[in-house]
Amino acid sequence: MTNKFIRLLLRCVLLSGLGIGTHAMAQTPAAAPAACPATLNYSVNRLQDEVPQNLCQYAGKVLLVVNTASYCGFTGQYEGLEQLYAKYKAQGLVVLGFASNDFGQQEPGANKEIAEFCYNTYGVKFPMFAKTSVIGPNSNPFYKGLMAAGATTPKWNFHKILLDRNGKVIDSYPSKVTPEDKKLVTEIEKALVQKAQP
Repeated sequence: MTNKFIRLLLRCVLLSGLGIGTHAMAQTPAAAPAACPATLNYSVNRLQDEVPQNLCQYAGKVLLVVNTASYCGFTGQYEGLEQLYAKYKAQGLVVLGFASNDFGQQEPGANKEIAEFCYNTYGVKFPMFAKTSVIGPNSNPFYKGLMAAGATTPKWNFHKILLDRNGKVIDSYPSKVTPEDKKLVTEIEKALVQKAQP
């Protein structure tokens, strides 16, 4: 019994030295492309520290994707977006904010400055991503993918794109549609009760 235990322990040590231990195995399911919709299969940098984040981590969630700016007439929508996130996150809603300077140069600051503004002014806790372009030839690949999947191209800051649990575009909403808008909230609630398809 003791010899068997020692052999097993040595085997574990050898496997872990070769990088075949439990840590490597734990990462395998997350890396499986089949579990991640094509619309989410992108890496983007987090706003506060620019650490790359794979959007596949949100597979199976209902997503509200918003391009944001700190000096816009619609900037107050941060408050409503955070309230939506707080209210529905336990049911599977995630708001994804993408800071962008595309419209009216209304997001001139550096990423860290934007992150501090969002948190200190509006208490934003939903995921925010580094400043990026969301329109034109220089738009980030995630947004290009959303447009190819049927989303409407943003025409201004705080344009919203709603995705179901399978990563499919449900609808797009212009800036003037607030986070409290009845149609938007109804669509979110409808999407939340639906299960992701295997």
